[in-house]
Amino acid sequence: MTKVSAPERPVEEWADDFKPSFAIQGLLDSFGPGCKDTTYCSYCKEEGETTPATSWFSVCDDAICERCLRMHKRIPSTNHHDVVDLSGETKVKVKRKVMCKVHKDENIKYICKDCKTAVCQTCCIIHHRKCDLVVEIESEIPAMKTELRKNKEDLLKKQDEMKTHVRKQTSNVDEALTHYLQIESNIKSASLKAKEVIKVKERRLLTELKEMSDKHIGELKADIKSGEMSVQMYQQQAELIDQTLQSECDMGVYEMYQGCEAGDVEAVGVADVTEKGRIARIMFILDTDKLSRQLDDLQLGEIDVLYEGVLDLKATHVLQDTINVRVAGDVYEPNLYDVTVLLVHGTDTVVASDHYNNSVKSFYTRKKKQCHSRLSLSGPLWGITKLKDNQVAVTVQDTRQIVTVQVKPDLVLLSTITTIKQYFGITSLTPSTLAASSVLPPCVDILDMAGHVLKSICPGQPSRYILKYPLYLCTTRTGNILVSDWGSKCVVCLTPEGDVVFTYSPSGDTEMEHPRGITSTSTGDILVTDLNLDRVLHLTEAGQFVRTILTSQDGVQFPRGVCVGGRGRMYVFMSDEVKVFTLN
Repeated sequence: MTKVSAPERPVEEWADDFKPSFAIQGLLDSFGPGCKDTTYCSYCKEEGETTPATSWFSVCDDAICERCLRMHKRIPSTNHHDVVDLSGETKVKVKRKVMCKVHKDENIKYICKDCKTAVCQTCCIIHHRKCDLVVEIESEIPAMKTELRKNKEDLLKKQDEMKTHVRKQTSNVDEALTHYLQIESNIKSASLKAKEVIKVKERRLLTELKEMSDKHIGELKADIKSGEMSVQMYQQQAELIDQTLQSECDMGVYEMYQGCEAGDVEAVGVADVTEKGRIARIMFILDTDKLSRQLDDLQLGEIDVLYEGVLDLKATHVLQDTINVRVAGDVYEPNLYDVTVLLVHGTDTVVASDHYNNSVKSFYTRKKKQCHSRLSLSGPLWGITKLKDNQVAVTVQDTRQIVTVQVKPDLVLLSTITTIKQYFGITSLTPSTLAASSVLPPCVDILDMAGHVLKSICPGQPSRYILKYPLYLCTTRTGNILVSDWGSKCVVCLTPEGDVVFTYSPSGDTEMEHPRGITSTSTGDILVTDLNLDRVLHLTEAGQFVRTILTSQDGVQFPRGVCVGGRGRMYVFMSDEVKVFTLN
């Protein structure tokens, strides 16, 4: 790239600012349409003659005929020049003379290795007298050509490797397209099944509606028929009374009067149609909020992306970074109780709950610079979990609150949810439900986003509770709840309905002394920290011990918890710092 000195001025004034491309010009001179034609004698052509050339003088860069060759050899300054015999019409590669840009009448013949530039003899005398390595270009050509040949071999090797890579990626494209079409088919199939379930419910409701409406309308029509009969009977009785009144028979009037007094006339009419158990009204009761929650929680499936560089728990771990979580505004030494990681604008953002400083903190990189944000709350914090749309929920102990925060990655308070219990651990189950752990009694509650308890899970009998001090929770990829219980020194996996999937409570070398933070990876593997034993354990999705991943030798001292981010990164946090490891 060349910066033009005055682009607004005529081209002729700044064209020389462009550096010449000697490589391209040399190729054009040697092989392009402008290369020297060796068909005719150069000297004869200057005289207007077309004499066939028989020889080539490389030093003079000319093709000459036999007559001019004899003259050339008579001149002492040129009689030693090398001569190449020409046969027929031959194009000779020109050994181009590059003229100095400063001293335009001199050829560039030297290289100043100190200054890394090609120069003429005058430049050497004037500008490079003190340089140690000024050599002739010609002497360096063999080494340069050797290096260029090596570069050529490297390029060809890279070319072959790239061709192989392109072929592989082309094959991957075909496989990916086939895979995506299969996923699309699966999504449509899941959607059709969900629609069919809704259709079944629709048909059931419509059938029930028809049955009830037919019954109701039948009862109403029966009432109408009965009423019409009553109208006729009342009319007939009225006509009979009218005829009696018009007659001259006193006894007839007396009998009619006696009948009316005894109620015989009305008794002839229809009986009271009001009965118990009859349908008064049919209604369709729609709980819009409940339907909305159920639609939000409707699980057609998930699109899960496995990135290159995904966390490989069998690989060797490398400490990538250490994040100091003490920030301006802290009154006390930081004391992190829980951490999660969100992908915000393509960057991993660490969000932590600082128990002592009553604050949520975020740590991220912006323009290659480490940045942070701090949000103060009304009490000591404990658990933290990811919600949808780059939001987190945090438990606030003393105030019995759950606070939701937007991570932009700067922190913005969204809402405060008041609960009836003091909660410690927290995890998001669905877009509309949370799971939170309490110690009085020891249980895991399923909550809606308003803080109402939908279900309370207390596995075991009161005298033999499995949970004793559940401090940390997380959700597995299948929607179950993992509980790290300090009191019973175990990990428990629960379904949202309250069933126990497994309990990890080993003895011996794998026994846990103080289990704390817990997380589940996209592959279903489980990671749990042991505060007192300074280690991070790896369990299978079924709760079987695999290995100890990190220990105090890796710089893990009193680990509070662990979480997994993108690009094969694992975040282990202590009270005052977060260590970032890569396993790939």
